[in-house]
Amino acid sequence: MISVNGMAHIVINVSEWDVCKPFYKKIMPFLGLEQVFDGDEYIYFVGGRTAVGVNKCQSEYENERFVQQKIGLHHFCLRGKSKEDIDRIYNYLLQIEAKVVEKPRAGEWAPGYYFVLFEDPIGTRIEVNYVPGKGVLETGVGFTPGEHYK
Repeated sequence: MISVNGMAHIVINVSEWDVCKPFYKKIMPFLGLEQVFDGDEYIYFVGGRTAVGVNKCQSEYENERFVQQKIGLHHFCLRGKSKEDIDRIYNYLLQIEAKVVEKPRAGEWAPGYYFVLFEDPIGTRIEVNYVPGKGVLETGVGFTPGEHYK
């Protein structure tokens, strides 16, 4: 057995590259991730001990949208450093007219859990949360998924 040291990166494939690429180029730097690669079909951001890659999908999938309940990615979540971060992110999402799925609110998954949930232009769900202390990451306490995870 090993003990991993967090999640290094996530790479997502997107359709509608012409609208998704500018969206990620706005939101990721706002979240503190620096863009370290900018290609014609791939962009990559690094910060906060993680990285996010965004890849243009193959042409035969260009007209498809993300479906949360299909096999594969359900959503991904980045961690903020304070409740105020979550509120700032929410206000920024309103400024850039992103689709907000859940306004900032408490969640039942850990004591003090506070989050905002939004979508990229093709419906990929992204959460940013704040959990005081170590939350459930190192306590061994589990959680029961609520409506947010269905």
